[in-house]
Amino acid sequence: MDTPFVYDKYVTGKNFIGRKTECMILANLLKAGEHVSIYEPPKTGKMSVIHQTFYNLKNEGFHFMVAFVDMLNVRTLSDFLVKFGASVMKSVASVPDDFARIVSTHLADTHFVFDRVRFMTCGEVISLNWVPDKNDIEKVIELPLKLAQERSLPYIVVLKEFQNLMNADEYEDVFKIMENHMKSRDRSNPYPATFLMSGAMVNAMKLIFEEKRFFYRLVNHVAFTPVDDKEIIEHVVKGFLNGMGKSFDRNLAMGACSLFKSNLWYINHLAAICDALSKGFVTEAMMTDALNSMISVHEPRFVSIVNDLTDHQLSLMRAVMDGVVKFSASDVIEKYHLNSSANVRRVKDALKKKEVITFNEKDEPVVLDPLFEYWISRYYFEIAE
Repeated sequence: MDTPFVYDKYVTGKNFIGRKTECMILANLLKAGEHVSIYEPPKTGKMSVIHQTFYNLKNEGFHFMVAFVDMLNVRTLSDFLVKFGASVMKSVASVPDDFARIVSTHLADTHFVFDRVRFMTCGEVISLNWVPDKNDIEKVIELPLKLAQERSLPYIVVLKEFQNLMNADEYEDVFKIMENHMKSRDRSNPYPATFLMSGAMVNAMKLIFEEKRFFYRLVNHVAFTPVDDKEIIEHVVKGFLNGMGKSFDRNLAMGACSLFKSNLWYINHLAAICDALSKGFVTEAMMTDALNSMISVHEPRFVSIVNDLTDHQLSLMRAVMDGVVKFSASDVIEKYHLNSSANVRRVKDALKKKEVITFNEKDEPVVLDPLFEYWISRYYFEIAE
């Protein structure tokens, strides 16, 4: 029997919990041909929301094409252009003649080439035969729209880990060309090409969309709200009862929601381990064992994070764990040895750049990973509960 506690892949259908409002907003924006940004920390269900929204749209009878461009390892402009072009082409074609036609028709007079031999030997769909220029950027960014018009279907391009484009020296050129493409949209065209820009590096995405203000008034931001604890508790309790005939106390489920800040990825991971440990009734001791098991898995990553922090950065993290929100106060600077308010600003910026914490609209710190927050408090700083 399939477990309801899925955490190692995106989920849709009956295992998709919460986020109904986010899915509805996203669906309405995409149907209207609007561009969208989503930036939330890792393991918060971004891809599940996107796939569930596509699932809902298809059930509504909304027909569209979609390409997923995984930008995880994008480091240069060439990386991006080749990944973008190949992902878009593979979403509509599968044989050499079709790839060759797309390149000759829509990418003529560019440095993009399709090599049949390389396709047959290593699956390469597209490559560049020279250093890319602005014309190459413009033509490949226009490709989804050209294919949408050609096939009379809207086209959605999901740009995963969009912030990694800033690794390329020419990222501003790409952003500006994308902006011009968005501004030139013909709203009477029933077959638009829409960009859905998703990223897990929250502060890097904020830098693009909020601080540098690229895509200003051109992209709609869909923000996630916490999944309701009642819905999570019901999911856990019923998952054990209906799926395995086991009992999971609601108070334990409530404790998991509190510990993990209602993060379903971690809660499902914990529940899956508890299921493996139990035969009938999940006890608090079993949940503790499951938590310890999770910590042992993630601790090497957490140790790597703290080893990369300076003394001042660790001091500010200790202040965060102590509940401090105003770090430039003289007594806080003295207590945590932060030197000066100017140094506090530098330390905050460094922690943001390392994606350890972010700051909300009230400039209050938010630790991006709830399990890391628990670990650094209990295991590193040894703060008692």
